[in-house]
Amino acid sequence: MPEVIIAGTGVKQEFIHPKIIAEAPSRGIGLECMSTASACRTLVLLQGEGRSVWAWLWP
Repeated sequence: MPEVIIAGTGVKQEFIHPKIIAEAPSRGIGLECMSTASACRTLVLLQGEGRSVWAWLWP
């Protein structure tokens, strides 16, 4: 299981349905929504720190 899931939502930041966002912490997972470019940078940074991270990326 990842520590955090990063959702890259395209050119601009969009938010995922609140029900999904509310579910992640109950499973011990952080969920962050941001533009895809920011998500890619954040993914590389967190992986460089040795963290378990998944990314869900839209173009």
